[in-house]
Amino acid sequence: MSKRIRRQFTPDFKAGAVALVLERGQPVSRVCRDLDLVESVFRRWIEKVQAGSGAPSRSPPAVPLTAEQAEIQQLRRENEILRMERDILKKATAFFAKESS
Repeated sequence: MSKRIRRQFTPDFKAGAVALVLERGQPVSRVCRDLDLVESVFRRWIEKVQAGSGAPSRSPPAVPLTAEQAEIQQLRRENEILRMERDILKKATAFFAKESS
C-alpha cells in the first residue's frame, strides 16, 4: 500500500472547494473524488466554515459594498468556480484519453 504524500492547500483553494458543497450543492464524495482530497479532511474544512471560525473562507468586507462592487465580487466567485471546474474536466479528459489508449 503506497503512503499518501501530505499536501498543503491555500485558503482560497479550501474556500473554493467548500463553496462547491455549501453554495452549489455538490456531494462531498464527488468533490473529494474530483479534487483528489481525503474526505475526512475535507469535512473538517466544511465544519470550520459552518462553525463560523472561517479559517478556510475569506473574511467579509468591513465596509458595505455598492451594488456594482457586490456584482463584481459575485462574478469573480463564479469565475473562480468555473476555472476549477474547467481544470477538473481537463484532468478527467486526459485521464480517460490515456485509459482508452
